[in-house]
Amino acid sequence: MPMAVVWRDGNLWLLDQTRLPFDERVFHCDTLVSVYDAIRALQVRGAPAIGIAAAYGMLVGLDPGSDLPVLLRRRADYLISARPTAVNLAWAVQRMLATMASAVHNGVQGDALIECLEQEAIAIHEEDKTACRAIGEFGAPLVAQFPKVLTHCNAGSLAVSELGTALAPIYVAATQGVAVHVYVDETRPLLQGARLTAFELGRAGVNRTLITDNMAAHVMAQGEVQMVLVGTDRVAANGDVANKIGTLNLAILCQYFGIPFYVACPASTIDLETPTGIDIHIEQRHADEVRQVAGVGLAEADTPVFNPAFDVTPAALVTGIITDRGIATAPYGRVLAEIVAASLGR
Repeated sequence: MPMAVVWRDGNLWLLDQTRLPFDERVFHCDTLVSVYDAIRALQVRGAPAIGIAAAYGMLVGLDPGSDLPVLLRRRADYLISARPTAVNLAWAVQRMLATMASAVHNGVQGDALIECLEQEAIAIHEEDKTACRAIGEFGAPLVAQFPKVLTHCNAGSLAVSELGTALAPIYVAATQGVAVHVYVDETRPLLQGARLTAFELGRAGVNRTLITDNMAAHVMAQGEVQMVLVGTDRVAANGDVANKIGTLNLAILCQYFGIPFYVACPASTIDLETPTGIDIHIEQRHADEVRQVAGVGLAEADTPVFNPAFDVTPAALVTGIITDRGIATAPYGRVLAEIVAASLGR
């Protein structure tokens, strides 16, 4: 699989995911604006991946002779505004600012400060790889128990550093010999399931079947789904989960059919500062994403559109949250707080 984010010799390279699966094009981000635009346009996407990209983006084109503390704070605000729902973006940028503050307090400046920040961005990247592997190991026994899986959007290696969040348990279970089969929601309107998840699973040799979003209930009714496994862009303190629009539909269907509904994410996606899902800001996307597919019009150009990028699934519908620190189950408040506290010790 091509890597979503690559930092090499002080340069940031991103895989343009808007061109997949037919064109694997990597491009160089050489300005802060290019990083912002890549995040906003979903050229890099997935909560952990955009956090990693933003951490490196803080460093792109920095002049060591400038007022770095002031400049970096401005950069932080600008990058965070690109996609407000995904908590990993703000988390990674704030972590870079905390590293800067500590270094400046100790008299570090100029090139030495930039080097210090580069090491922190690399650490964020490496920690995500470790987290993905751990999510895979914790979740693999669930896949072995429920090998007929349905997933939504893309929470695989293209959304993170490697392996993925929701797809990590599937990949690990497959390598252990589990005969897993994945139903892949196409995930309208931008088709991340069809373009990205089906592509990933095929490359990995995992059996998969692509379905339209409105086929999920029928497939469940046929007994072809034993578990739904999705990623998330933000988990509120009470366990409410924000994920790609259409996720709530699946959780409600799971409750009706008695199917377990699991969410996978690293501890960095848990936002204890957001009490419940009601408090999560939902990103609104451009109307043309709904009025068009791949630039081809589906509706008249002046057709009014409502296009939220995410919805919120109440904690009561979530069977468990697979993290890099273990699987959290209800009551979520205490367990999620313990997971975050453990992760801060790193």
